[in-house]
Amino acid sequence: MTMEQFSLDREIQYVKGVGPERAKLFSKLGITNVASLLYYFPREWVDRSNIKPIIKVSPGALETVSGIVISSATRQVRGSLKITSVTIKDKSGFITGTWFNQPFMEKLLKKGVSVIFYGKVESYRGMLQIGNPEYELAEDDDGEAKDTINVNRIVPIYPLTERLSQKQFRKIMKYSVDNYLEHLNEYMPDEVKERYGLIELKTAVYNAHYPSDFKTLEESKRRIIFDEFFFMQLAFAMRRKRVKDEPGILFAKDGKLLDPFILSLPFTLTAAQKRVLGEIKADFTSGKPMNRLVQGDVGSGKTIVALAAAVIAVDNGCQAAIMVPTEILAEQHMKNISGMLNGTGIKAGLLLGGMKRKPREEVLNGIKDGTINIIIGTHALIQDDVIFNKLGLAVIDEQHRFGVMQRAQLMRKGTGLPHSLIMTATPIPRTLSLAVYGDTDISVIDELPPGRKPIKTMVFESWQTIKLYSFIGERLGEKSQIYMVYPLVDESEKLDLKSAIEMEKHIALRFKDFKTAIVHGQMKKEERDTAMAAFKNKEIDILVATTVIEVGIDIPDASVMVIEHAERFGLSQLHQLRGRVGRGSKQSYCVLVGDPQTEGGIKRLGIMVETQDGFKIAEADLEIRGPGEFMGTRQHGLPEFKMANIIRDRQLLELAKEAAFSFISDNCDSNHNKKEQLVHIIKQKYGPSFDLINIG
Repeated sequence: MTMEQFSLDREIQYVKGVGPERAKLFSKLGITNVASLLYYFPREWVDRSNIKPIIKVSPGALETVSGIVISSATRQVRGSLKITSVTIKDKSGFITGTWFNQPFMEKLLKKGVSVIFYGKVESYRGMLQIGNPEYELAEDDDGEAKDTINVNRIVPIYPLTERLSQKQFRKIMKYSVDNYLEHLNEYMPDEVKERYGLIELKTAVYNAHYPSDFKTLEESKRRIIFDEFFFMQLAFAMRRKRVKDEPGILFAKDGKLLDPFILSLPFTLTAAQKRVLGEIKADFTSGKPMNRLVQGDVGSGKTIVALAAAVIAVDNGCQAAIMVPTEILAEQHMKNISGMLNGTGIKAGLLLGGMKRKPREEVLNGIKDGTINIIIGTHALIQDDVIFNKLGLAVIDEQHRFGVMQRAQLMRKGTGLPHSLIMTATPIPRTLSLAVYGDTDISVIDELPPGRKPIKTMVFESWQTIKLYSFIGERLGEKSQIYMVYPLVDESEKLDLKSAIEMEKHIALRFKDFKTAIVHGQMKKEERDTAMAAFKNKEIDILVATTVIEVGIDIPDASVMVIEHAERFGLSQLHQLRGRVGRGSKQSYCVLVGDPQTEGGIKRLGIMVETQDGFKIAEADLEIRGPGEFMGTRQHGLPEFKMANIIRDRQLLELAKEAAFSFISDNCDSNHNKKEQLVHIIKQKYGPSFDLINIG
């Protein structure tokens, strides 16, 4: 194969040094072709360029030394154990490299060979030695100085799998960047490179693997990180332009149903709810499809805003779909929404995955013929047999629990492009919202309904059982209802954690004058519903549960939340659970029980005590856990970056967003060829998740 015929899509097995067997190991790393190899970047870089005189090395330190081999020998110690020792000298002294069961080192590092060692120096019986050093021959067979790749330079350290060594991998990578990098074409528009001070792509990729110095390395990392953000933001910009270029369903500004609906509510909308509803109305009357995220802390009243938007859709002859992540939440929404729609003439319907055939068919027929105006359901809404009469508004509640595909599938149920309203009670820090919702308008309900008392949050350590039970007893004496949440449903041999089933029995015995029940995800739906209904009707005093109650369960009279093993939960999850109480007029409490000495527990639980601001908690959670775990990277469309980190590199993320949106709005026509190249790369990077909305 000539270089002219070479393609970066060439299978990895055909790269020198790989072959079919080693290619299987490379595939475990996500490396399938030359392009993915070149973009497989080190996890760190170690400076091994400082070659010290042997006399100046420090025992216990990682050092780089160079010298001539003066002796090499292998001796059998016991059984099959062999130790190979290679001693080198420079002008200042001697040091020995030792290897276990690698007798070939004796032949490789023969007397007179010039070699460089790197490793941890130890002193053994007064002699300096390095166990299993990384090494590099300093000269080739002709006596010429070699271009070393393992020592005597800034050396890349790659994340690898079993049976792949750093030396093997670096050798293959060095050959590839030396021979194939020339086929990597620059795709970044010149004006973007100039405006943001970006170095050339080939220079960046080469120096990301084999930098000449740390300044060059930082310039290279900056270019690669900018590119990763730029492509993500470019995809958002293209998607936003395409959506905004399409005609939306135009809703009339004022209808007959909205004002009577709002007046019929047993409460007054907060100023924040009115503001967000006004932003939604502006979208509805713009003639463009709405794509809006509504963020609001637990209990801020997002559902009412979404329902008001649905009423507007119905007033304009359309249907609204509300998709939620769990059947419990769907059923609760159905009950609450049906009650609020009484007397309006608007009919709501419920669609769940486990419905029996006849009730399901009735709902499907009502959706198809338009007699059901507002449809509430789980992912059952996106199944093939669900045909809407005229879907004008798609509401996705707790969007981060759905995949990108599921959201897109619901949108495709409309005859045109329906308006999209996304809701989340998990506050999204600005940095993360740029990465996940870069094409979305964002509204924030930053005000709780009047009369809510702040929840008192306290930490009990796991050994303070008597104190905890005394506190629970006092609250029960005040006729408070109590949640007790555990991380496991049942006992586990692997984890020494309290479980809901085990503790419900214990709690029932401890507080035998009060009524106790349990709910968890493995229960039959009917049993779970019965327990929840009894708790809501004050027939149950203590509800033992798992995190099945995390989202959307609304029991106004429950005023105490006890979370066992609290240090094992993420901050945002703790905040969601705390939000299950504090919904009535009674003073509410959240008790975090656990061992705060573990897993950064002191910091996390301390944040929960300090603040009830969901955005501050989300920022802290993002810092602690990182974006992938915070959002569930693969499922929710946040790309897995090779080098970028949205927390550390937030300033570059802002610049990349500015560059991408500017390029799409100002330069689409004048950079047609460059745009086509960029679109091709985006489709390769993001695949079907962006194909669903037809970029281009």
